[in-house]
Amino acid sequence: MYADIIIDITHEKLDKIFQYRIPPELEGELEAGMEVIVPFGRGNRETSGYIVGFSETCSYDEDKLKEILRPASGREAIESRLVSLAAWMKEQYGGTMIQALKTVLPIKRTEKAKEHRILQRLMGEEEGKKKLEEYLRKNQKARARLMAALLDSVEIEYELVREKLGITLQVVRALEEQNVLAVKSEQIYRNPIKRVDDSRKGLAYNEEQEYAIRAFRQDYEQDIYRTYLLYGITGSGKTEVYMEMIQEAVSRGRQAVVLIPEIALTYQTVMRFYRRFGDRVSIMNSRLSQGERYDQMMRAKRGELDVMIGPRSALFTPFPNLGLIVIDEEHEGTYKSEQVPRYHARETAVRRAELEKASVVLGSATPSLEAFYRCKNGEYRLLTLKNRATEHVLPEVHTVDMREELKNGNRSILSDCLKSLIEDRLSKKQQVMLFINRRGYAGFLSCRSCGYVVKCPHCDVSLSAHKNGRLVCHYCGYETAQVKICPSCGSPHIGGFRAGTQQIEELVKREFPQSRVLRMDMDTTREKDGHEKILSAFAGGEADILVGTQMIVKGHDFPNVTLVGVLAADMSLYAEDYRAAERTFQLLTQAAGRAGRGTQKGEVVIQTYSPEHYSIVSASRQDYASFYEEEMHFRELMGYPPAEHLLAVLIACEEETLLEKGAHYLKEYAQMVGRSRAVQIIGPASPSVGKVKDVYRRVIYLKQADAHILIDMKNKMEQYIEVNSGFAKMRIQFDFDPMKVF
Repeated sequence: MYADIIIDITHEKLDKIFQYRIPPELEGELEAGMEVIVPFGRGNRETSGYIVGFSETCSYDEDKLKEILRPASGREAIESRLVSLAAWMKEQYGGTMIQALKTVLPIKRTEKAKEHRILQRLMGEEEGKKKLEEYLRKNQKARARLMAALLDSVEIEYELVREKLGITLQVVRALEEQNVLAVKSEQIYRNPIKRVDDSRKGLAYNEEQEYAIRAFRQDYEQDIYRTYLLYGITGSGKTEVYMEMIQEAVSRGRQAVVLIPEIALTYQTVMRFYRRFGDRVSIMNSRLSQGERYDQMMRAKRGELDVMIGPRSALFTPFPNLGLIVIDEEHEGTYKSEQVPRYHARETAVRRAELEKASVVLGSATPSLEAFYRCKNGEYRLLTLKNRATEHVLPEVHTVDMREELKNGNRSILSDCLKSLIEDRLSKKQQVMLFINRRGYAGFLSCRSCGYVVKCPHCDVSLSAHKNGRLVCHYCGYETAQVKICPSCGSPHIGGFRAGTQQIEELVKREFPQSRVLRMDMDTTREKDGHEKILSAFAGGEADILVGTQMIVKGHDFPNVTLVGVLAADMSLYAEDYRAAERTFQLLTQAAGRAGRGTQKGEVVIQTYSPEHYSIVSASRQDYASFYEEEMHFRELMGYPPAEHLLAVLIACEEETLLEKGAHYLKEYAQMVGRSRAVQIIGPASPSVGKVKDVYRRVIYLKQADAHILIDMKNKMEQYIEVNSGFAKMRIQFDFDPMKVF
C-alpha cells in the first residue's frame, strides 16, 4: 500500500502531493488526515506531513520511493481533523483533494505580524546626559534627538520616535548595540471588531426558550452531541438561545463557530455576541484584510478566541477544541458553495462535528425542507419556539391582488393600500421597509390582468424568456415562441417584471417628498463598511424608509419599523427552479417578521398577482407546517430533494461540437453504470445560460433516493473522465442537491 502525503499544508500554492510506501507494521493503522513523520528532500530530513489518500498502485519509480517513518506522536493536531474533513468533502462533492484542502485550510500564507515596540532607556540619567553631550560633540544629530527624548521619559513608543522625531530603525539599532536602550516588542492582533459598551442587562427567558436551553444542556452534560433544529418564528429570541448554548460549550473549555448567511448580518449579530463574550469573539468575512484574516485564524488556533462569527468559510476556523457549530438562517442558499468542491455548509458542519465530537444547532423561522425532513425522520432533534420572545404579537398581513389594482386603474408598483399605510407611518414618525423580491428572477412572463404565468407543459416550472424571442424550459429543453397575448384571458398586458431598487427609490421620493429614503443593495454596499453604515443610519432614525433587496429582510431588528411592504412577491415564485415556492415562502415570511418588533404593532403588505398560491397563503399566515406538507407532496411526486437526491453534472467547453459529443458519451456511461440501480438520468440539456464568455455549457441530472448510489456514480464518472483523453479540453463539475437550476 502507498500513501499520498502533503507536506506543507499552510503554503499558498498547496499544489504538490508526494507518494510514500507504507511499511508493513503500519498497514491498517493509518487513516486520511493522520499526521506522519517522513524523510523529505535530498538530505532525507525528517518532516511532518498529512495523509490525504491511499493507493494500491505506485505512481512513480518504486525504487526511488521513500517509506513513512512513523505516526507523529502527541496530541492530534487540528490540521489532522481538517484534512480528514477535506478527504470527506472530496468523496462527497467531487473535485480534487487539492481543491478540498484549499477550502478547509484557511491559513494560505504567513502574514507579517503587527508589533507594538517600546524603547526603554537602560542607563541612568547622569550617564545619559554624558551620552547626549558625546552625540552633540560628534554632530550625531539623530542619536542626540533620541537620547534627549529618552532622558525626558524612560520609556517611549517607537512609532512616536519614528514619526515625530524622524528617527530611523538604524539609529535605534546603534543605540541598542551601545546598551543605551532596549527594544521591547509585543505582538498585537488586528481586531476587526470595533469596541462597544459591553454592559448587558440580565435576560429573562420564556418557557419555550428555557426548554430549548435545558434540552441542549442536558445532552451536553452527558456528552451527547447531536444536530438540533431550532425552529422559531421571527422575533422568538433564537439568538439569545444560541448564546446560552455557546456559554455551555465555552464553560467547558470549548469553542463555537456561528455561521451567518451574509455579511449584511455581521454588524448587529456581532454586537450582540460581543456584549456577551467580550474580546473572546471575532469575525471572519471576505471584506477583512489579509492581515486581519491571518490574525483571527492564529488567535483561534492558539485558543485565544471562544467564538468565531462569519459566513460559510468561518466553518473551517482551526479551533483546537471545537464544541458547537451554530448555523443561523440555515435555509439560506448562500450556505452552498458555487466553487469546487460544491459543498453545503449544513452537511459539512454535521460531518465536522462528528470528527470533533461537537454539537450542531440549525436555526430558522423558515427551515429548509431538508432540515425539517430530517427532523421528521429522527436524524435531527426539533426544538420549537412558537411565540415571540416578548409579549408582542405577530404583524397583521394584508395580501393585495395586483390584478385588481390594474382593473381599478392603478398602474403603479405601489398599491393603494400600501400608499395609505406609508402616509400613516410617516405622520406617526415610524419607519417603513420596502422589499423588492428580485431573487430567482429568470425572465418569466406573467399576465398583469389575470396573473397567468407561461409554464412548461412537461415540467412544473415557468418558461424562461430568451432574447431570440423563444420561451425555453431549462429542465427538459421544451421551446415555444414568445406570446404577445395572454393565453388565459386574452389580455395584452403580458410581459416580464423589470422593476429594480433604484427605480423604486426614485418613485418613493416622488410619491413621498417629505420622507428620507435609504437604499440597500449590491450597488450601495460595495465599500468595506457599506452594510454597517446603512443599517446603523436606519437604526439611528436617520431615514424613514429603507428600500432594498433580500439583504434587508433577514435577521435585522429595528424596533421603530411598523410597516413592511413586499413588492412583486411573485418574482421568485415562477423562477425555473424546483425550490421556487420554498424560496418565496421563506423570503415573504422573513420580510413579514421585520415588522412590529418594538412596542408598536406591525403591519405587512404583500403585493402579488398570485394571492391564491399556497406559498403566499402560508407566508401571510406564518404557517410553516401547512407549507411543508403541501411542498413535500410536490417534491415526492416529482422526485426532488429531500424526497430523493439530485446530482447535477456540469460540462463546459469552448468547442460546441466536442461538448455535445462529450456530454453524449458521459450520459451513455452513466446509463450503463446506473441501469441496475434505478437511477433516472435527464439531459444533457442547455442550462439557463448556455454560453458564457464563448464557453458552451451542458448539464446532466441524475436522480436517486439513495445518496450513496449517486456518490458511487460520481466516483465512477470521475474515473471514466480521467482515463478518456477526449475530456481533457472540458471542465466537468459535480453538484449534489443543487440550490438552483443550471
